[in-house]
Amino acid sequence: MKSSASILSRLWIYQKERFPIFGHGPLILIFTFSAISYSRLSRGADGFISWTDFLIGFYTSFSLFLLLRILDEFKDQEEDALYRSHLPVPRGLVSLSELRILGIIVFLIQCSLIVIFQASMLVMYLAVLAWLFLMSKEFFAPAFMKKRLILYAISHMLIIPFVDLYISGLDWKLEGHHLHFGLILFFIISFFNGLVLEIGRKIKEPEDESVGVKTYSALLGPNKAVALWIFCLCVTAGVAIYAILYASLATWSIIIIISAFVLCAFSAFVFLKNQNTKNSKRLEIVSGVWTLLMYATIGGLPGLLAYLL
Repeated sequence: MKSSASILSRLWIYQKERFPIFGHGPLILIFTFSAISYSRLSRGADGFISWTDFLIGFYTSFSLFLLLRILDEFKDQEEDALYRSHLPVPRGLVSLSELRILGIIVFLIQCSLIVIFQASMLVMYLAVLAWLFLMSKEFFAPAFMKKRLILYAISHMLIIPFVDLYISGLDWKLEGHHLHFGLILFFIISFFNGLVLEIGRKIKEPEDESVGVKTYSALLGPNKAVALWIFCLCVTAGVAIYAILYASLATWSIIIIISAFVLCAFSAFVFLKNQNTKNSKRLEIVSGVWTLLMYATIGGLPGLLAYLL
């Protein structure tokens, strides 16, 4: 049953439950700043891009992930109605038609800003939208994709390097340069960071598994799911250390990454020794901390220090 509250108050509740601004916002802000900063650091450029381009880039990046959330509401509407009736759309807090209007408004603002201020970035932006569209249609093979959770995750995490391409382009593309090797490293880090987050939040203890909710612990078993998560951490850490050396960043960056890896590995060990809700939640939390530290270490803090000093 649809709520009688105003659309703004209902959307505020919706964002708290499905796309928390104060949760995702700081991470996407650091992600955006990091991609641009690392692009400049690894090619030896001084200073930073214009703040107008940065703010447009942040809005576009943030709202692209919001569009992804909205498109998922449409894609998952049947499963949500069957198995997750507590979510905002099935329980009537907001309707799909209202979310469609919100998505159109977000898209029109994105498009207008890029056409007016960053016309040369339009092709990269459209590439991101094209991948979003394919994701929303499950690459026109929904039954095939949903039976293969790992392939499903890989195909969906590729959206992050696509967003990276647009964001980093605010540096190299707008300044008339070409895509460079340092960014390939950053794209790989972003992709595996996405997998760390995705897998980390879908490792549950047996009693927390729910019908209709696909998790890696249910698909692979807790031991293999945690091993997969650790593998993604290892790849991310290895490429990140190489990226730090490639861009000649400070040694403390490597120390932070190694320390974060030890924290994550310890959390995994604790979960395997005692599989309960608390330790499962800890894996989700340290996945977020890992991602935040990774972007802050690779481009965020070094870029900020280079800009200020």
